[in-house]
Amino acid sequence: MDIYIPYVSVVVWNILRGAMPPEDAEEVVSDVFLAAWAQAADLEPGHVKGWLGAVARNKARNKLREMGRTLPLEEEVLDIPDPEDPAENAARLEERELVRQAIESLSPQDREIFLRHYYYAQSIKEISAGMALNESTIKTKLRRGRMKLKEWLAKGGICV
Repeated sequence: MDIYIPYVSVVVWNILRGAMPPEDAEEVVSDVFLAAWAQAADLEPGHVKGWLGAVARNKARNKLREMGRTLPLEEEVLDIPDPEDPAENAARLEERELVRQAIESLSPQDREIFLRHYYYAQSIKEISAGMALNESTIKTKLRRGRMKLKEWLAKGGICV
């Protein structure tokens, strides 16, 4: 625990981002280590950190859902490196804001599916299990979300 508490805490805090009191976030961290203790016999040396990170992400997301919240849209999700040309930089910032608005225009559930798949790189199967939805529903929502984003961005003048 001494080795991995800082790592697990950062994973949990990055997902929760102040969405709940610190005591609740600490409880999530404790739950991760409780799960590790329960699965200790199955943990493989060299894979503990990755396993802890995955469990921490899932437990933090579950806690958000328990509270009726969805995954936040962090600034870094749409971070585009600043080019040297100020005119180009202004255009990039405008594009970034349009993409942010397009993602925020999705329903909370669709936005969560979209972020899980494209930001957190979760598979359709993982999203299905984590959200208790059918895999075909996830695929449909991703396709509709892409179409809606394409339409939104085209209105904003971004070629997609």
